[in-house]
Amino acid sequence: MPKIAFCLLLFLMSVSTPGDFDKAVKCYQSGDLSQAKSLFEKLVADNPKDVKSIEFLGDIEGRRRSWDRALVYYGRLRKLNPSEANYCYKYGGALGMKAKESNKFTALSLIGEVRSSFEKAIQLNPRHIEARWALIELYLQLPGIVGGSEAKASRYAEELLKISPVDGYLAKGRIAEYFERYPTAERYYQKAVDIGGSKTSYQKLADLYKNKMNQPEKARAILAESSQKHKS
Repeated sequence: MPKIAFCLLLFLMSVSTPGDFDKAVKCYQSGDLSQAKSLFEKLVADNPKDVKSIEFLGDIEGRRRSWDRALVYYGRLRKLNPSEANYCYKYGGALGMKAKESNKFTALSLIGEVRSSFEKAIQLNPRHIEARWALIELYLQLPGIVGGSEAKASRYAEELLKISPVDGYLAKGRIAEYFERYPTAERYYQKAVDIGGSKTSYQKLADLYKNKMNQPEKARAILAESSQKHKS
């Protein structure tokens, strides 16, 4: 075999095939994260700009709660495609989880970047639902002295209401429940059920009845209604 042809054959054998990505995704979906990581790393080694594989690597580290490693991958994605909202959202999410699991001083130093990452995602995609949910949780759980604010959380809930009424009412219910205004939360969760009828809406209402309002019989009735509605 001519030397050039032999070298070309070796090159082609070393390059990942389209089937490698599908195999890696299946490993990820089945929970075999070690094998998935190995396959995605090979894909990225062959193509350092393979954003789909890089994103999966970030997601794998996220599932392992390895936030610093996840941030490396999501940071690369932001540099490769700075106009993609989801990359900013995922970066902010990983950074937020790192802050949550860090000491108070480290957490406080990260809050600003967490917030700006979610805000950037919304700027890039004005209809980004998940980033608004993240900001709602951020403003609910932050102490007021460092930026926590019911008013700011409510502002994003109002924005969600315009984009997705179900998410909007769920968000309003979440805020009311957080501040222990349970009858108000009940009304909002019921509206989400009436409009969308999703399993999430039913579950939120049932959890409120069971865990906050001490009405287990209503919780059972709501879950039975959900089961009947969503039975296959």
